[in-house]
Amino acid sequence: MQRNKETRIMTRPSLATALAALFCFGFAAPIIAAPSPENSAGHKSSPDAKAVSTRPPAKKCLADLRAFDSQMQKDGYWMHGSGYGYGYPMYGYGGRGMMPASGAGTHQPGASFRRARPGYEVRTMIASTNILAQHGDQKACEVMLSATRDIYNNYSADLQKGGATKLDVPGWRAQQISAAQPVTEGDTAFRSDQLVGTGVVNPQGEDLGSVDDIVMSPQTGKIAYLVIGRGGVFGFGEKYVPVPWDHFKTTTDVNLLVLGTTEADLDAAPLVKEDRFSPLGDFGQQSEKVDDYWKAHLSK
Repeated sequence: MQRNKETRIMTRPSLATALAALFCFGFAAPIIAAPSPENSAGHKSSPDAKAVSTRPPAKKCLADLRAFDSQMQKDGYWMHGSGYGYGYPMYGYGGRGMMPASGAGTHQPGASFRRARPGYEVRTMIASTNILAQHGDQKACEVMLSATRDIYNNYSADLQKGGATKLDVPGWRAQQISAAQPVTEGDTAFRSDQLVGTGVVNPQGEDLGSVDDIVMSPQTGKIAYLVIGRGGVFGFGEKYVPVPWDHFKTTTDVNLLVLGTTEADLDAAPLVKEDRFSPLGDFGQQSEKVDDYWKAHLSK
């Protein structure tokens, strides 16, 4: 997918603490998930292991993560809903980190980002924060989110010093929507990496979700549906809604997909489980249900 595509420097102890938390979590999860020899022999798992495996999501950290995402949108240096669902910085990746695009300002060399690419770090840490939250680890989630804010604040301060122009997100989105053309018109071929992760909006500019999957017709071999992930955080959708391919519009660079519907209609639409469209060879039956719904709830 094409991407045209937010003041302090994080201290080493802060980063070390965050990474240590994630490191510990990374090793703890497989230990919890893997059956022990005792369990294999028929013994019951310990109460502690059961408690961890069924722990509810860390709602406070998820709320803080959403607030952080909203702040990045207001800052104008980060795109929501693009880059596989959890954000891509506006100016692409450079050898020393996030550099302004040509003509958008001159980066002043400094000690901030000599080795790491903060945009990549922020994306990865946002995903890690969400995983910790989904597993109910409130403390580790907040530690990771704090470290992510530090890196992001440093990145946005560096862009400001370099004279990078903030993106007018509402204005940019309005231009994209007005220029969008039906995906079935013209002679354009679409790659899966262009579509998966692309943000979906309606003509009014409201976020509807992002593309989680592509469903091909077994009869024609062509794209039949795009599955929109909704209800999660940064692309980790909790609900998956298939929508007929020929009802979408897009720009030439596939920065956004436009769908003539509302959030309410998407909430009421037929759902599929993740990666489970027509798992029993019932493509025709499932397609009929989806098509009938969207014939009544889509505008051209």
